[in-house]
Amino acid sequence: MGIFARKSNDTTTTIAPVDPALAALTGTYTIDPAHSSIGFTVRHAMVTNVRGSFTEHEGTLTLDGTDPAASAAVIDVKIASVDTGIGDRDNHLRSGDFFDAEQFPLMTFRSTEAQQLGGDKYRIVGDLTIKDVTKPLAIDLEFNGSATDPYGNQRVGFEGSADILRSDWGLTWNAALETGGVVVSDKVKLTFDISAIKAA
Repeated sequence: MGIFARKSNDTTTTIAPVDPALAALTGTYTIDPAHSSIGFTVRHAMVTNVRGSFTEHEGTLTLDGTDPAASAAVIDVKIASVDTGIGDRDNHLRSGDFFDAEQFPLMTFRSTEAQQLGGDKYRIVGDLTIKDVTKPLAIDLEFNGSATDPYGNQRVGFEGSADILRSDWGLTWNAALETGGVVVSDKVKLTFDISAIKAA
């Protein structure tokens, strides 16, 4: 069952009937931060990966089952909530060397289009803003389905990832290694595991 339709400029294409199960998902969903995660992985010292997450975030998904390409996503992430498990490292990430969380408290994503890649796999394209720098970002997602939880909430789930170069958003701090290379890679993998609740 698909959420987002593949866009087409072919006006002669016959439009398939709307799937009733898909149409039933139409609505606005609020991301549940207690059951969602927004994380990242970055190479450290050229030899290992450091993983972290942003523990405070909020957003909405607007799903349109009758016109899936009109669906949209809005996400706001509090930079100060960055958590890698090491306090000193987290404070460095919040500092002016990296995110400058005091001056730029939010990282935001605003979708601009949705594409179906096949099956339950999709690509959401939008604008990612970090430190007042806005660049396009494509996130590959998998729709994990929908369910009614024990409290009667209708939920949908998505998981996905995207690779970015942090320097594109002005995150350029680094230090050289004696053996060659740098302490922090430019490439960062962003990960998303989203559970969202349909508004009543």
